[in-house]
Amino acid sequence: MASSDISKLPLKEIPGDYGLPFFGAIKDRYDFHYNQGADAFFRTRMKNYQSTVFRTNVPPGPFNAPNSKVIVLVDAVSYPILFDNSKVDKENYFEGTFMSSTAFNGGYKVCGFLGTTDPKHSTLKGLFLSTLAKLHDKFIPIFISSISELFTSLEKELSEKGSSYFNPISDNLSFEFLFRLFCEGRSPTDTSLGTGGPKAVDKWVFFQLAPLISLGIKFVPNFLEDLVLHTFPLPYFPVKSDHQKLYNAFYNNMGSILDEAEKLGVKRDEACHNFVFLAGFNSYGGMKVFFPALIKWVGTAGLSLHSRLANEIRTTVKTEGGVTFAALEKMTLVKSVVYETLRMDPPVPFQTVKARKDIVITSHDASFLVKKDELIFGYQPLATRDPKVFKNPEEFNADRFVGDGEKLLKYVYWSNGKETDDPTVNDKQCPGKDLIVLLGRIFLVEFFLRYDTFEIEFGKLLLGSKVTFKSVTKST
Repeated sequence: MASSDISKLPLKEIPGDYGLPFFGAIKDRYDFHYNQGADAFFRTRMKNYQSTVFRTNVPPGPFNAPNSKVIVLVDAVSYPILFDNSKVDKENYFEGTFMSSTAFNGGYKVCGFLGTTDPKHSTLKGLFLSTLAKLHDKFIPIFISSISELFTSLEKELSEKGSSYFNPISDNLSFEFLFRLFCEGRSPTDTSLGTGGPKAVDKWVFFQLAPLISLGIKFVPNFLEDLVLHTFPLPYFPVKSDHQKLYNAFYNNMGSILDEAEKLGVKRDEACHNFVFLAGFNSYGGMKVFFPALIKWVGTAGLSLHSRLANEIRTTVKTEGGVTFAALEKMTLVKSVVYETLRMDPPVPFQTVKARKDIVITSHDASFLVKKDELIFGYQPLATRDPKVFKNPEEFNADRFVGDGEKLLKYVYWSNGKETDDPTVNDKQCPGKDLIVLLGRIFLVEFFLRYDTFEIEFGKLLLGSKVTFKSVTKST
């Protein structure tokens, strides 16, 4: 939309309300978790207010978050204001309107919760970016080595049980890769963690994200779950032992990275806690949602897409002489499938920022004034399914980003930034953005080098999709 068009849009009052003090926030929390569910919560309000920008409370509210009153954005045009650090501040906000205790991170406020104006933010994010740049040549060989165990487990379970629950073996792959990447190639199973790394991370992350999670256990009354999970911050001590094991394993095996941190003036323990958060919360947490989503969408697309992917992958690998960066770059369908998965199921659905000053937000058909210090909340699964930007937005289209479709990548926001942008020390875009996309491509390549087609069943989990393999057909 041109700036001249934006200036012609009418300035409207932001619709919506927050209800009665305290009770309005509780009502909206119950709607979000129990009466409607997250997606229907936002869709219903968007429909009722006839606006993609509106006011409401979002969880967790009292007494977990100091402020539940937000301005919600659910369209592709208004959403990028969340990334403009000259106008908004993301300090203390990572996935919601609350911040978990620093006890979960050794007493430090890690980079994810720092504002972009904090000098420590640029130092730590610069360390992340430089570390990933140095490890670039190890991405492909470590991932290919790690994924072989996934295929072994998958085939063994299918042979013995007739089905294979994908999520736990996917989690093992993700943790194995990340630990080996940051810990000089050493496997976590060769440390005091043993095979317990993924479960340790799961518990540590759950205790921090509990305010946004509903367990869905039928025999537990909603009011009881709400009281335990959403009303007060969960304490650190139940996961202290597991977290300490994680920290010790990383600290004892990533010496060169910690050496580099010290040169930048960052204490070794602070750097380690930041890398545990980067590897465990950011990266592993993202992959925990992303890989099952990738298999879900490709699996449900059926044999036609499987055949096309297998043909592109095998032909390109043969021509290029192996799985290389150059080969991956030539696989246009593979790239599009990965981007479409991230559009349909962004690993982090919520973004929260605070307005630094009075700002004007523009949607497709109106402008809205947001006052200084008001909270702005993005619900990404609606923004990246904007029907005014994407044709048939609720459908998985494997070819959506092929050819001219690449122009739509600027509306893919999963990384807390536009897919066409690169993360810098001055923004809050995910430092591992390009790595996650790359791993999605390698996953598909290795999968279809080995298999022709497969069948799955899928459902929902606390975070993301539950995927079960029912069969695989080995490559002919």
